[in-house]
Amino acid sequence: MNIYDFTVKTRKGEDFSLSEYKGKVMLIVNTATGCGFTPQYEGLENLYKKYHEKGLEILDFPCNQFAGQAPGTDEEIHEFCTLKYNTTFDQFAKIEVNGKNESPLYTYLKNQKHGLLKAIKWNFTKFLVDREGNVVERFEPTTTPEKMEKDILKLLGE
Repeated sequence: MNIYDFTVKTRKGEDFSLSEYKGKVMLIVNTATGCGFTPQYEGLENLYKKYHEKGLEILDFPCNQFAGQAPGTDEEIHEFCTLKYNTTFDQFAKIEVNGKNESPLYTYLKNQKHGLLKAIKWNFTKFLVDREGNVVERFEPTTTPEKMEKDILKLLGE
């Protein structure tokens, strides 16, 4: 199994195959709108605007598992992000990243970087995936989008 075998839900509840991103560099992030790290949306959008044309995709998965910091519907979360941070990257349906109801995508991501027992600690944990679908890096919430830029550039071939 690889990352392209996963299907996730769009914020409108439709199935979406990650195979749509074949050949792209992906940054997969679990997010929240009421978190101390929420301002990272600005940095994520800056990276997206700067490198999307070169092959970067940012996949935003809102998650309400950490202190209830992503309340609201998928549409309310999307509206908050687009109005406050002008986000234009893909935002998917709210998911769980740990526990018995965790998304199979996150089970896979955690297994690829740090093993299954290495739970997601908080919102804005980031996984960087290369153009071949390999999970190459896991960044903790404290790592800002700006600090990941050189790793992204390397995968984009810059």
